[in-house]
Amino acid sequence: MSILLPNSQILCRSEIQQQQQLLSNTANGLKSYGFGFDRNKSEQWKKIAKKDIIKTYSFWPDLSRPTAVEMEPIQDSEQLDKALDRAKELSQPIIIDWMANWCRKCIFLRPKLEKLAAEFDTKLKFYCVDVNNVPQALVKRGNISKMPTIQLWKDGEMKAEVIGGHKAWLVIEEVREMIKRFV
Repeated sequence: MSILLPNSQILCRSEIQQQQQLLSNTANGLKSYGFGFDRNKSEQWKKIAKKDIIKTYSFWPDLSRPTAVEMEPIQDSEQLDKALDRAKELSQPIIIDWMANWCRKCIFLRPKLEKLAAEFDTKLKFYCVDVNNVPQALVKRGNISKMPTIQLWKDGEMKAEVIGGHKAWLVIEEVREMIKRFV
């Protein structure tokens, strides 16, 4: 039995130690008591058990990285200018998700974009703009006609965009390819 701890490596280490202890106790029992088992078969069993331990360790999720990063909202042109200036200073592109609260595809796409933001956490920053809650001048500046629209901005100007009118997993793949082109 294992206890969930905040550090995944401690949990894996304790799990591996328990399995190794079980392995050594069982192997010693086979050697010392001789229950009629063949020594070669017990050695083969040890190898199989060690492989299972390695598999258990390798498939444990890495809890040190976030699984999703919340997108920062942009409310007006000043915030957009600040975000673009910060991106210029860091020489990193930014992703802006132009969406609306009433749009089902936008709502469905947002958590997937936040997971993608966690994947590219150190390389670029993700922002979102609710087109119904911002001035129309900002929407015109982004040249938005359909939603959801995901744009990549670099050096203060829009370089590429994906209009997400189809399945979310296809949109995410297109956004991932767009990011890889410019990062």
